[in-house]
Amino acid sequence: MPILNRAAELQEEVAGWRRHIHQKPELNFDVFETAAFVTEKLKEFGCDEVVTGIGKTGVVGIIRGGKGDGSTVGLRADMDALPITEITGKPYASQTPGKMHACGHDGHTAMLLGAAKYLAETRNFAGSVAVIFQPAEEGGGGGNEMVKDGMMDRFGIAKVFGMHNMPGLPVGQFAIRPGPIMAATAEFTIRVKGRGGHAAMPHGTIDPIVIASQLVGALQTIASRNTDPIESVVVSVTKFHAGDAYNVIPEIAEIAGTVRSLKKDVGKKAEERMRQLCAGIAAAHDTTIEVDYDANYPVTFNHPDETVFSSDVAAEVAGDAQVQRAIQPVMGGEDFSYMLEARPGAFIFIGNGDTAGLHHPAYDFNDEVIPHGVSYWVKLAEKALAA
Repeated sequence: MPILNRAAELQEEVAGWRRHIHQKPELNFDVFETAAFVTEKLKEFGCDEVVTGIGKTGVVGIIRGGKGDGSTVGLRADMDALPITEITGKPYASQTPGKMHACGHDGHTAMLLGAAKYLAETRNFAGSVAVIFQPAEEGGGGGNEMVKDGMMDRFGIAKVFGMHNMPGLPVGQFAIRPGPIMAATAEFTIRVKGRGGHAAMPHGTIDPIVIASQLVGALQTIASRNTDPIESVVVSVTKFHAGDAYNVIPEIAEIAGTVRSLKKDVGKKAEERMRQLCAGIAAAHDTTIEVDYDANYPVTFNHPDETVFSSDVAAEVAGDAQVQRAIQPVMGGEDFSYMLEARPGAFIFIGNGDTAGLHHPAYDFNDEVIPHGVSYWVKLAEKALAA
């Protein structure tokens, strides 16, 4: 089954919604205008229920099928933007300095709204569809907040599915894999407490910059020398702050960064080894090193049966040759992982074409993707809830 005719007809309207959202980016849980826009549209479409304030600012719409009772399937999109200054120069570019939709959440929200409009018009399924619009994917854990708020039980969601655009994957293609598809994330901050002094008399100091510099190199051995080469782990130092003057050795140096892994035990081992390295280097330099380690999003793990189901739906929309069923895992994080811990389901990538990468100031969601995404959501709901 190719792209639905109705999805193609809706493209211009959905693109208009997407560009409206794009102009008014909001961060984290503060997606008040976006959530209000989503709520207005869902009510306009005739959803049977529209519930706001789930997971602080999330929105859930319930569409009941016209073919009798059945289970409920959840379809999720994210609504938040990023603290990045846009450089696309598009006429619908961000109107808020320092904020932009650099990850395509505007497109995800618009495509799910398009699917909601179609499903509310046709209701060609048994049971119910829950369209889930989530805040705070970019580090705030909005998916976890919606789950903790009782969303799954409240709406009787039996299975849940997510989708994200992928620059570099051609428009009209999909990519997925069973098992881990995106990484668990963690953030760390390491403070080296030295003894400051005159830069011309380093022998009277304990130089925290030298010690922190040693740590930057030592942390790379977690992946290269402490982890099985066939496993996946990333340890990246992304911040290094120390000192304010040319002639002063400071008291404190601070480094920070992220750890990514595809298995819980690998992530745990990375944390343990980081603490061991810090303790050893601190002892060697007769100083104190503090480690703050925050395990964040879990692994995004696709359930086997639902992965096959999602792949088959994508193949109906795009053709089997246009679906990669065993893509390599992506080491980025995704808080849809919390929903997949709560219910069986799967997360799929949809091609965004030859565009700037995610989280880049020149990125823009490709509106040519819209008919493919809307068709996927509609076909998935109808097949999952076939009478």
